[in-house]
Order: sequence, then structure tokens, then C-alpha cells
Amino acid sequence: MKKIINTPNSPQPIGPYNQAILKNNTLFISGQIALDPKTMKLINDSIKEETIQVMENLKNILSEARMNFSDVVKTSIFLSNMDNFNDVNNVYGSYLNSGEEPARETIAVKTLPMNVNVEISMIAMK
Repeated sequence: MKKIINTPNSPQPIGPYNQAILKNNTLFISGQIALDPKTMKLINDSIKEETIQVMENLKNILSEARMNFSDVVKTSIFLSNMDNFNDVNNVYGSYLNSGEEPARETIAVKTLPMNVNVEISMIAMK
């Protein structure tokens, strides 16, 4: 049985999808962008602030599913510009415990939803 996970502490979906789906002990989190969940406005003054908002959105979804970043086994990071890699990587890494980092790929894409600079999705397991 799958369980839909949605929290008001992360942005509501802007399309026909849910924030996350929990199936057995595995959580599949949809790609998150830097939308403020209270105002639904983009936080994009800098790539660092944008990435912090994305990670906070992910953290809140994990929390709703009674998980945390230590439970994440796979991350996909999508960047509109690979020049942002180091800044995104530094913020992303600051949310993880050393030695518990998940598998990951970082992909440069032409454009992302709402023309953001970074989108991150995750898979977590309990």
C-alpha cells in the first residue's frame, strides 16, 4: 500500500503530483524547488539561499514521514548552470552527516520549473 505524504511546511505541488509517496519503508520525494511554503514565492536572491530553501523543504517532507537526511539513500540534483555546483554542493553537504552521504548524481539541464537554478529529489528508506 502506498501512502501520500504532504505537509504544509513545504510548498504545495504546482502540478499533478504529491510532495512524496511512502511505499513500504521507502519514501520517494518529488523534486523540490526554492518555493517558500507560506507565500509560494521563490527564494532566489542567491544560489546559496535558493539551495537552503530547497533543503529545508526536503527536510520538512522527510520529517512528515518520520525520517531525516540520514535515511536518504539517493539524491538527484538538477542545475540550470554547472557553475553553481560548488555553492549547491556546499549547502547540500552541510545538511548531511559525514560518512552517511547518499548516492547522488548532479545533472545540468537547460531549464527547470519556474526558471529556478536548482531542483533536488530524494529517495529515503527506514
